[in-house]
Amino acid sequence: MAFRNLVRCAASDVCASGVPSGRALLLGAALIASLTGREARAETMESALAKAYVGNPDLNQQRANVWVRDEDVAKAAGGMRPKINASVNGGPQFNRLRQPAGRNSSNERLYSIEQTIGEPRAAAFALSQPLFDGWRTDNSVRQAESSVFAARATMRLTEQTTLQNGATAYMNVLRDTAVLDLRRNNIAVLKEQLRVTRQRQELGELSPTDVAQAQAALAHAEMELNSAQAGLEASAANFRQVIGVEPHHLEPAATIEHLLPKSSSEAIEIALAEHPSIVGAQHQVDAAESAVKVGEGALLPTVSANLQVNQQYESFFGIPGTRQFTAQVSGALNVPIYQGGVEYASIRQAKAQLRQARFNADLQRDAARAAVVSSFSQLKTAIGSITAGRVAAKAAEVALKGVRDEAQLGQRTTLDVLNAQQALLNARVDLVTAQRDRIVAAYAALAALGRLSAERLRLETTIYDPAPHLEESRGKWFGLDGPGEK
Repeated sequence: MAFRNLVRCAASDVCASGVPSGRALLLGAALIASLTGREARAETMESALAKAYVGNPDLNQQRANVWVRDEDVAKAAGGMRPKINASVNGGPQFNRLRQPAGRNSSNERLYSIEQTIGEPRAAAFALSQPLFDGWRTDNSVRQAESSVFAARATMRLTEQTTLQNGATAYMNVLRDTAVLDLRRNNIAVLKEQLRVTRQRQELGELSPTDVAQAQAALAHAEMELNSAQAGLEASAANFRQVIGVEPHHLEPAATIEHLLPKSSSEAIEIALAEHPSIVGAQHQVDAAESAVKVGEGALLPTVSANLQVNQQYESFFGIPGTRQFTAQVSGALNVPIYQGGVEYASIRQAKAQLRQARFNADLQRDAARAAVVSSFSQLKTAIGSITAGRVAAKAAEVALKGVRDEAQLGQRTTLDVLNAQQALLNARVDLVTAQRDRIVAAYAALAALGRLSAERLRLETTIYDPAPHLEESRGKWFGLDGPGEK
């Protein structure tokens, strides 16, 4: 009951202990969300983010995308692996051979005709081993690996976004729950104010106008309560979308400012070195550079060694019993001279894509720098707002008490009391909002650095490592199932 009284005190204008701290308000919001069952296990920020880290569909989709890119490495490595083919054919065959057989006594040309019906059959085996391909395979492997690393950076960026969205959704539910409780208690206060105003009207101390003002204030408060209820439902739905479960029994969350650097200049240096968008853009540059080399390799000769083995039966005019066996080992040198200009256009296109990738890297650096400055500014603003909000809430509480005392002596009107009550409510709502903004801004600042991760938050979950999947898929020469599949 002590915690519930604390929540009630946060919303009432008659709290003897003064304005509660920000943590008390958010603690009250958490407890309001858990009134249906104390015995249920409470949800913490860390446990909620762990659920999002494991089960968020967007993040899992990006992990699967990395698996897709892993197979590009194995495909690229196949360029220098042997190619083996085997074929078998057979079927009935009719042969009719007409050939000159001299001349008769009248000097007419004679012909002999021979007809055979057989079933020729043949089996062939061919093996080709590339020896040199203009280094296209080596560069293709490097290009595929760079694409894998870029996909991992995108996955890290999605992980950051998921964790940041999860923290925001968590704090939104806490904030909206606290605001809803504040507005509910405000209605209770206004109902009491309306009752007192009516009594004083009956005694002739107040006019019908005062009663109408109290009624209007109560009606407006009920509208705000409905809006707060809708806001909480929307926040809960967003929580379910990001975290994967309904928000129940949420505990207050602590700020993560201890994970942030002390200065914005240091933060910018960290972001330029570690932010996933910049890391991914640089890997895209590396992939584009390899693509240029792959294109240039098409202008170089290729060398391969070949083995062909053929076994044929009844293939000589379908004559039964005939058999022919051939085996050949050969080397092949192919020198491209001109292929219609396609290879040159491909190289020019690859160089243009390289320039585009470099411009994108510059763009990501500028965006990361701006994000750091913006997030740290928002965090600083939120901290200042909390300090000012506490002063404002305390002053509004004192002012309301004074206005009520003066109203009892006829020195203040009912409207003055209602305005003071509304000012106190607004101050407390603003304070709760500022507390939410501080924690959300801290998560945003850590994300702007590129360091918002399950490891740094010390989430109690298995950290996903994409490296084993790549190494296993790289070494697979055969098989239809990917690493880890059944």
